[in-house]
Amino acid sequence: MNYDQYLNPRIASVPPSGIRRFFDLASTRKNAISLGVGEPDFKTPYMIRNAAINSLVDGETQYTANRGLPELRQEIALYLKGRYQLSYDWNSQILVTIGASEAIDLALRALVSDGDEVLVPDPSYVSYAPGVVFAGGTPVAVTTYQKDDFRLTADSLEKAITPRSKLLILPYPNNPTGAIMEKHDLEQIARVVERHDLLVISDEIYSELIYDGHVHVSFAALEGMYSRTITINGFSKAFAMTGWRVGYACAAEEIIAVMNKIHQYAIMCAPRQGQVAAQAALRQGRENGYEAILTMRDSYDRRRRLMVNAFRHMGLECFEPYGAFYVFPSIRCTGLSSEEFCSQLLQEKDVAAVPGTAFGPSGEGNIRCCYATAIDKINIALDRMADFVSKHT
Repeated sequence: MNYDQYLNPRIASVPPSGIRRFFDLASTRKNAISLGVGEPDFKTPYMIRNAAINSLVDGETQYTANRGLPELRQEIALYLKGRYQLSYDWNSQILVTIGASEAIDLALRALVSDGDEVLVPDPSYVSYAPGVVFAGGTPVAVTTYQKDDFRLTADSLEKAITPRSKLLILPYPNNPTGAIMEKHDLEQIARVVERHDLLVISDEIYSELIYDGHVHVSFAALEGMYSRTITINGFSKAFAMTGWRVGYACAAEEIIAVMNKIHQYAIMCAPRQGQVAAQAALRQGRENGYEAILTMRDSYDRRRRLMVNAFRHMGLECFEPYGAFYVFPSIRCTGLSSEEFCSQLLQEKDVAAVPGTAFGPSGEGNIRCCYATAIDKINIALDRMADFVSKHT
């Protein structure tokens, strides 16, 4: 039976995730080391897991409110106020979602109408452009360059804006490049946003993972940007809670109400035990100075420096990332495309990386390697990659 006439062509035309493709290929190879999927190698801290266990033992297996447990939303409000000077009303301006990914999807569907243009820095996370398409909008790539440390510049943004532009996705710290935006960079973007009356989805899932003395600045905290910004965050990266699938969105009450309408019809609520664990993560973090985050961040920082230095020693030009847990080296000196490099690397050396083109056309000539992998595996993978590069340059 030919299903083409039944399938939604807008959705059917979107290619599958390039990240998952290489991860799936690596999983079929016994000795493969994956630097592909952005997942911490740390276990969720015991006290967080124990809170969920106790919740199950106590029989707490019911639905929660659509917007999430009140206690969790209160903790989120305290966290954002203490860490990023953001004031959100827990009852009306915070929505708990199934990971930050659902929060992004809800924001796009709540705000984008057919034909609206959404500005997306390129390269950036694989789900943004497809999410815009699913919502009926048109993604407009705004190229970022290594010469600018892969930061979004006000000039590049200005040139990409048209009368149909409605929304900017601001994904910093950035996946895949590891780039960050300093306060003065964001202030220049804010002026463009204000001048063209745009809204902003600020995906800050990596906000706790910033290195070398740099500090994360939340876009909504800038003058005039609070009412224009949907702040997205979650627990997967900083709290090593990827499988728990808990994220959240914060915005004006009117925007959250529409996002919640979609959420309540499609999802109902995020899983209760994940919410209980997330509440414990924030409460305990607040009480102990976010010790677990600092420990993980210090470990990532050591791996970050190891990987950057190793790539440079191989002869690969490598921008130094100051956020997230990815390195985005250039492989142009090999003469291979990003796709060819990653395919041959996996076949010849059993190391999985992700082609830069998985994150947008301007990712060509680069690969993404995740350093949230155990350091012994990173060392083995780097040795294999050094041998591979030496044979292809």
